[in-house]
Amino acid sequence: MIPVELTPAQEQRLKTEAHRLGLSAEDLARLAIEDLLDRPEPDFEEAARHVLQKNRELYDRLS
Repeated sequence: MIPVELTPAQEQRLKTEAHRLGLSAEDLARLAIEDLLDRPEPDFEEAARHVLQKNRELYDRLS
């Protein structure tokens, strides 16, 4: 199991979207990760690069 920390705003958004889709927040998060990992490699690399760039400041503060 890999714990994932979300901001309160992200957690609320996840819960809202999960409720809208009739899923638990945990199931929606798992499905989103599965979707990301199932993408063809170039798409995965682009998505991973985007996430890393978007969250670079946060990662720097956490390290």
